[in-house]
Amino acid sequence: MPEPMEVPPPMRQMGYDRAIAVFSPEGRMYQVEYARKAVEKATTALGVVFNGGVLLIAAKVLQRLLVPESVEKMNKIDDHIGIASCGILADARTLVDFARVRAQVNKITFNEPIEPYSLVKDIADRVQRFTQMGGIRPYGVGFLIGGVNGEPQLFEVDPSGTIRQWRAHAIGRGAKDARKVLIEEYKEGMTRDKAIDLAMKALIAGEKKISSRSVDLAIIEKKLKIFTAAEKKELLKKYG
Repeated sequence: MPEPMEVPPPMRQMGYDRAIAVFSPEGRMYQVEYARKAVEKATTALGVVFNGGVLLIAAKVLQRLLVPESVEKMNKIDDHIGIASCGILADARTLVDFARVRAQVNKITFNEPIEPYSLVKDIADRVQRFTQMGGIRPYGVGFLIGGVNGEPQLFEVDPSGTIRQWRAHAIGRGAKDARKVLIEEYKEGMTRDKAIDLAMKALIAGEKKISSRSVDLAIIEKKLKIFTAAEKKELLKKYG
């Protein structure tokens, strides 16, 4: 009787990476890992908490004739909450729409703005649900969510639905270099201007080359402000 043929490792993996709801023998969910790769290969986004607010900044790749505003890496959810996305922007758009509805439902129901963490949890719950149902795929997008409600807060939601809170953080292809700058130079209670300087330095470390067309920038203090093209151009003069 012939010896049973050993299945090569790549073939063994194929049995587990075609279905989202199946764990591999090592306890891995390959489809979620692939979704994380979509985030890791996207242009860099980062956030910094400063005294009284949160700054979000994201780089994007633009072709010469493309209208910059049509690539939305930065979105307003409510007056006090903004999202920087990294990964598949079509997935980001559907989750942003979901988040806006949740914020409005809370406002109509309770007559007050939604707490940032409550919104983050709603988004993360929806993302996590897409990691355990057959016939679908996970969202291939990661979020940095900044909000102010009494105090400034910065959260990350990854494609598994995991929530992490940060003082400063970066995601995307330049995250490693950007995080190194953030870790070395971040200080609690820093001013708005210092936060902008740090964020720009970290983004340049991650992306090497940026311009006013290829950057989205938002600051959330009492209210969210997304910088206009003219404001970004003026700001970037300082950084060459």
